[in-house]
Amino acid sequence: MSPVRFTEELAREYEGIFAGAAIRPERLSEARAGAGRLAAGERWSRYREVEARTGVPAHVVGILHSLECGGSFAGHLHNGDPLSGRTVRVPAGRPVRGVPPFAWEDSAADALRLQGLDRWRDWSVAGVAYVLERYNGFGYRNRRPPMPSPYLWSFTTAYASGKYVADGRWSATAVSRQCGGMALLRLLVEMGRVRLPDGGRDASGKPDVVPAAEEAARPA
Repeated sequence: MSPVRFTEELAREYEGIFAGAAIRPERLSEARAGAGRLAAGERWSRYREVEARTGVPAHVVGILHSLECGGSFAGHLHNGDPLSGRTVRVPAGRPVRGVPPFAWEDSAADALRLQGLDRWRDWSVAGVAYVLERYNGFGYRNRRPPMPSPYLWSFTTAYASGKYVADGRWSATAVSRQCGGMALLRLLVEMGRVRLPDGGRDASGKPDVVPAAEEAARPA
């Protein structure tokens, strides 16, 4: 199967879904709580530390942390396996260097570099959506017909049901109970943690991350 490329057509698709998708009212309280935890002071500072090492914006680090580890600092950002050893599930044996137990920041930097995200430069709405979908895999997009991935769109009106309940095992009736990454992004924008340019993009695709001085003045 050929790889999914980040094209202008795909970028417009992501932008269109993001513009039209709302947080489901019955999920709004839970989603806001999740975004609030992600943006809390000490936690946010740890995401900024990983940003300093890799160039991956703090909010993207935090979103991936929520999706892969449920926000626990005891798990590898690669896949949530415990930091007490190297990863067991795919990608197995990470980090290659160092001796367990691993510091969360060291493992997180390894996970992001393994995905090539230290070299990624488009952190617009579409760029983030592509990074998240690629991180989790394109299984939902490759279905026939394709469907929006709950990894991105769960808790929004873009997603209703259907998910992989195990590797390669599909259920049309299962519903994701995890807040999707793009729902978290929308709420972080609403909270003021990230300011997106008009249309979600500028010439560089780099988001305007709120300075530290402003962060301290804004309640999480």
